[in-house]
Amino acid sequence: MLQLSQAGVAGRLTPFSGQIAAGVQLHLVGPNGAGKSTLLARLAGILPGVGEIRLSGVPIDEYSANQLARYRAYLCQQQPPMALMTVFQYLALHQPTGSDESHLEEAICYLTQSLKLEDKLPRMLTQLSGGEWQRVRLVAVLLQVWPTVNPQSQLLLLDEPTNSLDIAQKMALDRLLGELCHSGRTALVCAHDLNHTLQQADQIWLLYQGRLVAQGRAQEVMVPALLSDVYGIDFHLQALGDQNWLIAKAL
Repeated sequence: MLQLSQAGVAGRLTPFSGQIAAGVQLHLVGPNGAGKSTLLARLAGILPGVGEIRLSGVPIDEYSANQLARYRAYLCQQQPPMALMTVFQYLALHQPTGSDESHLEEAICYLTQSLKLEDKLPRMLTQLSGGEWQRVRLVAVLLQVWPTVNPQSQLLLLDEPTNSLDIAQKMALDRLLGELCHSGRTALVCAHDLNHTLQQADQIWLLYQGRLVAQGRAQEVMVPALLSDVYGIDFHLQALGDQNWLIAKAL
């Protein structure tokens, strides 16, 4: 579904090659400044760089802006709310062109109810709390690629999507991403909660100082010795029931 051939960004991300299958939730992990946000922006087609990135066999540079908006959605790390606009108007900006009205209404209701926003639709964006604004942004980007309203969608890119979310909202987002990937879409998530990644991600890419240093499944990447080298702290795995948890302490 997504192929990278020596893709990178000069001075920020060392070129590398890789591929990501459809229906996968892939997490990008690594310390601050590792290149995670740079990679997401490059994959979104909004940051120029070297090498080639293909989405369903077509170089992303050959897609028009409208086509990219149809095939992929991108949530950047930070974005101030727009003034003089309600939540409903903001969501309308992310509705795929030509969507069936009944499917669109159902999707908006489902997504806003899942993230506890149904009562915020008439509110001005500038009147939202930080957590409310983050959830509105998430509903908007999910709506753009939600299968029932956009059958052509393929890719969702999320840069630290759980910022300002409480534990219940994080679990709701997990469920929605699970549904999206189960439908055959791929989600790339920039994340800092390593234990959340350990439990949720199908695939993990570990970045450090602008380089991809490891990729694979959790048991291949979330290795204490490897993480300790990258983060500069001591990690070990602790089994609890049928799950493993990473425990960290200062060296």
